[in-house]
Amino acid sequence: MGGLFLCMAKRRVRDGRIMVDPKVMLGKPVVRGTRITVEILLEKLAAGLGVEELLRDYPQLEREDILAALKYAAHVVGTEEVRPLRVES
Repeated sequence: MGGLFLCMAKRRVRDGRIMVDPKVMLGKPVVRGTRITVEILLEKLAAGLGVEELLRDYPQLEREDILAALKYAAHVVGTEEVRPLRVES
């Protein structure tokens, strides 16, 4: 789908490796054809697992799937808007 992130209920993101479908994992972004969420991949990478370990633990994944998950996460964080809360006393 080009280089775009689409905002639809069911979508493919970027190169089609990351999918968002409300019927799969409650709409969390997953690697296509799996129930492996971007979130779990990020958590495992943050915990110190390497790409090779992820590929061994999840043989259905390809290196490009992990890279697509990282690109997706970077995009989400990069487009996130942070707005200060007004607290009135």
